[in-house]
Amino acid sequence: MSENSSKAIVETSGGKRSKHRRFRPLRRAVKLPVWGDLSIRIGLAVLLIGIVVAIHWLDRDGLADSVDGEVSFLDVVYFTMISITTTGFGDITPVTERARLVESVIVTPIRFAVFFIFVGTAYNFIIKRSWEKFRMSRIQEKLSDHIVVLGFGVSGSESVNELIERGMDPSNIVVVDPGEDRLREAERLGVNVMAADATRDDTLRAVRIHEAQSVLVSAGRDDTSILIVLTVRHLAPSVPISVVVRADDNELLARQAGANNVINPVRFTGLLLAGSANGAHIADYLADLASVTGRVQLIERVVTEDECGCSIHDLSSGGRGLRIYRGDRAIGFWEEECKNLQPGDVIVEIVPTENGDSQGDGH
Repeated sequence: MSENSSKAIVETSGGKRSKHRRFRPLRRAVKLPVWGDLSIRIGLAVLLIGIVVAIHWLDRDGLADSVDGEVSFLDVVYFTMISITTTGFGDITPVTERARLVESVIVTPIRFAVFFIFVGTAYNFIIKRSWEKFRMSRIQEKLSDHIVVLGFGVSGSESVNELIERGMDPSNIVVVDPGEDRLREAERLGVNVMAADATRDDTLRAVRIHEAQSVLVSAGRDDTSILIVLTVRHLAPSVPISVVVRADDNELLARQAGANNVINPVRFTGLLLAGSANGAHIADYLADLASVTGRVQLIERVVTEDECGCSIHDLSSGGRGLRIYRGDRAIGFWEEECKNLQPGDVIVEIVPTENGDSQGDGH
């Protein structure tokens, strides 16, 4: 089940009152090619011009031709085009009150409609596309050491919000998702967005995936997420990848695809539930560790030069070391190796946040 489907079920079961007040009709995205959109616009403009030609032909007795005194069909077409483009040479003019009324009430609104169709077409196909292409190239030039979020569902949106809360510059975050509605939410956060398929090589190259600091994958489906991980790892062999999967048997596949971190929200929820059964405050503390808005925060960093040779209990940051990673080994704070930190060790420690400092954390 996808993240969006899960979200819809939660909203349906937990928010029935709000549903009565706000009706959301079902929608299906219409993918119209450029030539199709252009054809519709041109066809609509031709139809409106044809209507004006028909109106002028039926009311040709109200028109006067100063050249030969006769109004032919060609004269009607000529007068229509001159009238629509507001050129007005004055050789053919409406002389009766009815003809002038028709020009004022019927032809003038059609003239504005045709004008806006041509202006809108020029904006969409020339000005807007050129500007977006220029803007994209400018953004791409500056993308380096950024975070790429592939999928802006429940997990993706929460991760972006948390990154911003932790001080990450929104302009240094790129969100890729095929849904325009979700991207509008992401844009409101100030991040860079792209409406595209994250499984495509061209999409990932466009966001300079090989220069990213980290890649977060949450496509909503395990198979899609694993395919994205494979594609990212192919294009960026050394970039750290974190992925969300929901089925236990897909965790190994995600790691084999190249993911550095595999997160199973279902399992994590189970751990919180089990922990709460053994103590009323365990789940609260774990949630505190996971969020920057808590009183303490769990961080990972490389040991500093001054800390080499020291114990994990004497960190210069003032935090409490929990574990070090030395190569492929995970070493707990109670083990002998943690009493002698070495260059290259990666420390996982708990540090107080500003909230903890202000309230005096006693953990």
